[in-house]
Amino acid sequence: MDKQNDADGFHTSFTSLPALLARIRLERLLKHFPSNVIWAIYVFINGFVSIGLLALLALFTGSPFVFPSLGPTAYLFFFSPLAETASPRNTILGHAIGLICGYGAFVLSVATSPPFGVLPGVHGPRVLAAALSLSATGALMALFRVSHPPAGATTLIVSLGIISHPKDLVIIEIAVILLTVQALVINRLAGLPYPFWQNRESAEPARVPGKSGVGSPQRL
Repeated sequence: MDKQNDADGFHTSFTSLPALLARIRLERLLKHFPSNVIWAIYVFINGFVSIGLLALLALFTGSPFVFPSLGPTAYLFFFSPLAETASPRNTILGHAIGLICGYGAFVLSVATSPPFGVLPGVHGPRVLAAALSLSATGALMALFRVSHPPAGATTLIVSLGIISHPKDLVIIEIAVILLTVQALVINRLAGLPYPFWQNRESAEPARVPGKSGVGSPQRL
């Protein structure tokens, strides 16, 4: 089901491309370049802007507003923004679950061992922490139907002790929310029907006003 949702979101995004380009007066690009090239540029520019802003915030505050699993989330936001896994609900709740499970596994297994900066790599307690955090995160995401794969990386970052201070975990979740807001603004301005919280189960493909047939999903 998740694969189908991702595929539907991906194809719907591409069928929305003429509307996106018309909104910014660049629809002539489709006459000269393949749609996947234009979409690649869209992903590149918006990924650069959204992560760049959070990186600047991290630079000026000295706080972890940028962390590895934020990259896959940004990729989902702009590569397949209409997929269920890229919805604000799945993103925000998925990372929250990952943070909670990761910190719980860290406290149970790794908190009494040397910090990651002093003893990097994997040793006995971290083996248990990694396995416990990822399995718990996956189980809870399945239970509450909030699939968001990048949350699996978030929980490992925390459970292994790479980022484990409670204050930093709050900042991580704030960073996720800020990135989600950026994705909402960017995709909405681009003409994509990106959801405010959760995708509707019966969501229809986006259509270009005044043209018939372009709203049907197309495969590249």
